[in-house]
Amino acid sequence: MRLTRLQKALWAAAGIAVLAYGALLWGPYRAPALVSEAPFRPTFSLPDDAGRLYSPADFAGKHLLVFFGFTNCPDVCPTTLSEVAQVIDDLGPDADKVQPLFISIDPERDRRLGLAAFTAAFHPAIIGLAGDADQTRAAADSFRIHFAREDDAAAPDGYTMSHSPALYLIGPEGDWLRQFTYGTPASEILADLKSRL
Repeated sequence: MRLTRLQKALWAAAGIAVLAYGALLWGPYRAPALVSEAPFRPTFSLPDDAGRLYSPADFAGKHLLVFFGFTNCPDVCPTTLSEVAQVIDDLGPDADKVQPLFISIDPERDRRLGLAAFTAAFHPAIIGLAGDADQTRAAADSFRIHFAREDDAAAPDGYTMSHSPALYLIGPEGDWLRQFTYGTPASEILADLKSRL
C-alpha cells in the first residue's frame, strides 16, 4: 500500500514532534520540575487510656512503628505486637529512638476492655490509643488504611473487625517511610530500623 503525499507529510511531522519532545525531556537544558510531590505525612489526634491526647508532634525526633488493630483480634494483632515487642527489646539502647503505637479501630470496646493493659502485656513501651469514631476514621484515612466492622456470631459481642494488617514506619520528621507486610519477621524490621538510626 502506497502512502499519499499528505500521509507522508503527517508521518514526518509526527516523527519530528516525538523527537522534539524527547529533546525537551532529556536534553541538556531540561527545566526543573515546577511542582514537587510533598512527602506523605500521616497524622492522628487520639487519647490513651488515661485521656492524654497524642499527635505526631509528641514524638518528634523519633521513628514511629504504628499498627491499627483491636484487642479481640485472634491472630494478626497479637502476632504483630509480639514482633514489635521483640524489635524494641533487640534495639537495646536505641529503643528510646523508636515509639511503637497501637491505634484501636474498635475504640469503644477496647477502652472498656482496658487498652493500656492489653498493650502492656506485649511490651510496656507500646502506647495504645483509642479515640472516638471520628478521630479513629480520620487517623485511618490519613494512613490510607481500611477497617470495617463485620458481624460474626462466633466472635465476642457478635462482631469482629477487618483491617489492613501492615505495620507502618514513620520517620522522625513525620514522613511515611515504609510499611512492613503482615508476617515480616522481627529481625527484618530490626535491620531496617538499625539502618536508619
